[in-house]
Amino acid sequence: MTSSLPGNRDLPVSQYDLSTYLGRVRHSADISDPRTLLTSSAGLEHAKDLVTAYKTGKLRDMTPELWRAKKIIDSTIHPDTGQPVFLPFRMSCFVLTNLVVTAGMLTPGMGTAGTLAWQVTNQSLNVAINFSNANKSTPLSTQTIIQSYCLAVSASCGVALGLNALVPRLKRLSPNAKLIAGRLVPFAAVATAGALNVFLMRGEEIRQGIDVYPALSDEDKRKIETGELELKPIGKSKKAATLAVGETAISRVLNATPIMVLPPLILVRLQQTEWLKQRPRMTLPVNLGLIFGTSIFALPLALAAFPQRQAVSAKTLEPDFHDRGGKDGMVEFNRGI
Repeated sequence: MTSSLPGNRDLPVSQYDLSTYLGRVRHSADISDPRTLLTSSAGLEHAKDLVTAYKTGKLRDMTPELWRAKKIIDSTIHPDTGQPVFLPFRMSCFVLTNLVVTAGMLTPGMGTAGTLAWQVTNQSLNVAINFSNANKSTPLSTQTIIQSYCLAVSASCGVALGLNALVPRLKRLSPNAKLIAGRLVPFAAVATAGALNVFLMRGEEIRQGIDVYPALSDEDKRKIETGELELKPIGKSKKAATLAVGETAISRVLNATPIMVLPPLILVRLQQTEWLKQRPRMTLPVNLGLIFGTSIFALPLALAAFPQRQAVSAKTLEPDFHDRGGKDGMVEFNRGI
């Protein structure tokens, strides 16, 4: 993100009011806009140059071109490392990357081998996305990544296979109810393992804490712009890390819910229509269309549930931070995505 580029003058965080949910939705839609994936290396460098020019005072006002440059940086560059996130694991590629995997998990009538294969693939993708977008102030060891991956895969496969075996035994359910319950098994597996995956992959943050910064007053921002003051972390907080990871896990479940629930329920109804009965080959394209359409809207709605740059009262963290807050006694930290 723009915070990783040279210069003491901060850009406005967003064109939108991030204190409101609607403002965060519009901001998240910018970050997750797949069109930013078409930006070339030259285009990214041009965006960096524009943002750097503003941060160093060469450009005084925000222009439409500068807002576009910020959008490209925010959707491409990791705020802690300053390096581009690997393209398939960016939030702007999330819908496209997950489309095939989600369609595979939601394929009707899939056997045990297929269920296992798609759950393993999904959790592999989740691990990669969580690792690529996590707060990097607390690095992960290779051993931690491997352990987290194995546990998440075990959880998702266990839930999927267990529920697939349980649903047919529910004698009180009607055949149609059993059909619907069976279609929702992937959601239960993905939601459970998705939240677990976040906690496992980012568990080191909770154990060690993440960097916390004082909230800046207008005077502090002016001093930073002139070089009189340098913004440095005031320490690492485990409570801030727990909040950051917990909110990220919830947002993952919120994102999975409409994507894993609406398409299979709609598809069940469509498969009962004469049109789809006469065109069974259209089942896969219809399924992909339902998943894609739902994902486009669900992702920004889920990402906006919590601010990415989180501000909390210093008194809600460890005692060491109670008297070290910035403006209005607040501190800030990067939640990650």
